[in-house]
Amino acid sequence: MTNPLAGMLKARQKEAARPALYARGMRVCGEYLAARDDRAAPPDVRLTRAVGVLAAALGAPSADPFDALLQVGERALEAGGEDGPALALGIAETATELRQRSIGAWRLRGLALDRLGRDAEALECYGRRLALQQGGDTAEAVARRIGTLRRRRECLEEAAALFPGSGPALRGLTARNTGTAAEEFAAEVRARVAEHGMGDPAVRRLLDLYGTYRRLVERSALCDPLLGGSVPIGVGGLRALVAGRTVCLVSNAAEVAGSTLGAEIDGYDLVVRCDAFRLSAEGTGRRTGLHAVSLRGDTPWEGPPWSQPAGIRLVFGDPAGAWRRATRERLVAGAQDQVGDASLRRPLSDPALLGEGAASRSGAGAGTAFTVLRLLDFLDVSPRLDLIGFDKPGRLRPAEAEWVMDRATHVDAGKMRIALR
Repeated sequence: MTNPLAGMLKARQKEAARPALYARGMRVCGEYLAARDDRAAPPDVRLTRAVGVLAAALGAPSADPFDALLQVGERALEAGGEDGPALALGIAETATELRQRSIGAWRLRGLALDRLGRDAEALECYGRRLALQQGGDTAEAVARRIGTLRRRRECLEEAAALFPGSGPALRGLTARNTGTAAEEFAAEVRARVAEHGMGDPAVRRLLDLYGTYRRLVERSALCDPLLGGSVPIGVGGLRALVAGRTVCLVSNAAEVAGSTLGAEIDGYDLVVRCDAFRLSAEGTGRRTGLHAVSLRGDTPWEGPPWSQPAGIRLVFGDPAGAWRRATRERLVAGAQDQVGDASLRRPLSDPALLGEGAASRSGAGAGTAFTVLRLLDFLDVSPRLDLIGFDKPGRLRPAEAEWVMDRATHVDAGKMRIALR
């Protein structure tokens, strides 16, 4: 007979453990921040801010700090470096203990392990995530990544079977860090070439497997290289599409989501949104004519896919190699009609466009919203250019907010609108 008190006791024990788990998460954050040497590298502002938001949420009795915890992990992945992924993993381990059925927590844990080169553990986490999430573009991207990791393992296993004498060493690389495994795989290839010569069929197959393995370490395979027919668009094409159309740039602030401005926002000819956003018909509106994102961190190609439907997607980032790889791996087939080409990847620092140097204007580089706003203002072909939800301090960096207010023609506090035309 089932004891009705058993479930209640278990739930209470789990609830009592929550403060200790959140405290562990904050301790991991504190250790990361304390270990940073600001003289060697400046602090990541977005990550530091996310830690502050988490601390504030933990201090509010009515708040649920789980989303803030995940945000710290996301920002840690963006920060990259040697210790960013380790911080993200510590946060993810806490998150999966707090909520074992959280898709976001298992996603973060898989990405962190993947970034750290722990393929076998990453595969397990990605599998847990797929089991919780059925279908969708994001699930397809995860399945593609799982396929990539499995194919890397298959390359090592087949290579081990080619030369039984060195098989155990190659087979053991499947449990090693990816960076170490790649180096030792290369050493094994050099040894077999020296031993058997390039004429040996097994050596030629080994070289083929090594080449495939290295390509899969550098990037995931693409299921649709043509991205579902997405068309590149340059500066001239963007100007032609924007010409004569009313434009609004919508903030991701909670006040906008909780407003009743949705119908009014959707009434603009072109609705512009930035970075990660959520839609609600009543508050934010449903339409996205242009979606702008900025690449951040040392390995921006490892972020979540850009699966939100949009007419145009602009990706801002430097250097060119990281930009190319990120657009290759994070764009989703069919999620956009047009994609900004290389002429639009850094409009504020490109002498062919504005060339004003975003870094000198706003310290660590301009935010996404300000970058796309300056681009649209520079094109100067829209009869109406409004910002919605950027009227509060902190939505833009101080220098950016000053630029906006210097050029504002009208401010409507009731509708959170700043008009530049």
